[in-house]
Amino acid sequence: MPFRPVRSRPESDAAKSLKQSKEQARHIAMRLDDAWLRFQTKLAIRRGRVETVIPYTGYGSTSWIRVLARVVRSDPRDAAGHANPLQESMRGWRNFTSAPVANAAVQVTVAGEVHHVVADRGGVVDARIPVALGAGWHTITLKSGESRTVEAPVEVVADDADFGVVSDIDDTVMVTALPRPFLAAWNTFVLNEHARTPTPGMAVLYERIARTAPSAPVLYLSTGAWNVAPTLSRFLSRNLYPAGPKLLTDWGPTPDRWFRSGQEHKKNSLERLADEFPTIKWLLVGDDGQHDEAIYSEFAQRHPENVKAIAIRQLSPGEAVLAGGRSKTGGQPTPGVPWIYAPDGAGMSARLEELGIIRGEVRSADDPEEGDVAKETA
Repeated sequence: MPFRPVRSRPESDAAKSLKQSKEQARHIAMRLDDAWLRFQTKLAIRRGRVETVIPYTGYGSTSWIRVLARVVRSDPRDAAGHANPLQESMRGWRNFTSAPVANAAVQVTVAGEVHHVVADRGGVVDARIPVALGAGWHTITLKSGESRTVEAPVEVVADDADFGVVSDIDDTVMVTALPRPFLAAWNTFVLNEHARTPTPGMAVLYERIARTAPSAPVLYLSTGAWNVAPTLSRFLSRNLYPAGPKLLTDWGPTPDRWFRSGQEHKKNSLERLADEFPTIKWLLVGDDGQHDEAIYSEFAQRHPENVKAIAIRQLSPGEAVLAGGRSKTGGQPTPGVPWIYAPDGAGMSARLEELGIIRGEVRSADDPEEGDVAKETA
């Protein structure tokens, strides 16, 4: 039978109209965002704001590091590090309203070697740089234009590392108790880290994980904006959570949508970690409000070799209502990947101990129960 080429059907008028509408909306979103950035920049320059680099915690391997930072125009007193305690509490909304320096040229110095990188249109620096560093924590420096040189910590993961933690933030390590539609705005504009509430037992759980596997990296994955990274860092440090990189996102429009997708950000971040650290099995920690279960389940289905276990914090009825309900799909079972559910860190700790992922607590010789057991044994 002779080959007959298949003719494609002409695009319908309705499909063309929908496509044109999406293109128009995309262009409107980008134009509005560009106009807002121009207005912010002009106003900041008129007010004497200076170029400032806000460093974030980076991570990497012995052969490369991922440098994270943001370049904005800020008050000269903040840029010089002279903020008073009140200003420190206000810094959440200041970081949000500070004008980003689009396409800023940034000098990154690593072990005496200077690298040149460029920020994106929102002032965010997210660059991968080749290095030769030993495993552990290192300090790099960043500078943009006439800005003050700032230091940023970078965690270099050992080449033979085989375990790590990826943790959600809102409703996982901190209790937000706010409706999700208002959560981002509240966290950014109103609440400071002193008023946030840590989730019971979670800091102790992470400390036990760190004792069991001292070289395991702990990364915090959130749909929050980069603007709130300093506030989140102070909260985590104040509540004794282990130090680690925060993988946040930007709220601005993209070429194909008005607002960035938080779910896509989490999915893409997990895929990137699987590619960057193919030998690491991750403990994925989240909550059962909305999307974490589905995102982690999909990742485990695609990369079972990169998932040690999935730990889901069960929200209370009140928290679930504020979160917009619980996940309707739940976690889909994956062979070899255990799922655990608990309402707090203590419950998760017990289950992870049963699975052998963390070591059991060792009682001291002064513990009364331990003493009684020793006497009975003798």
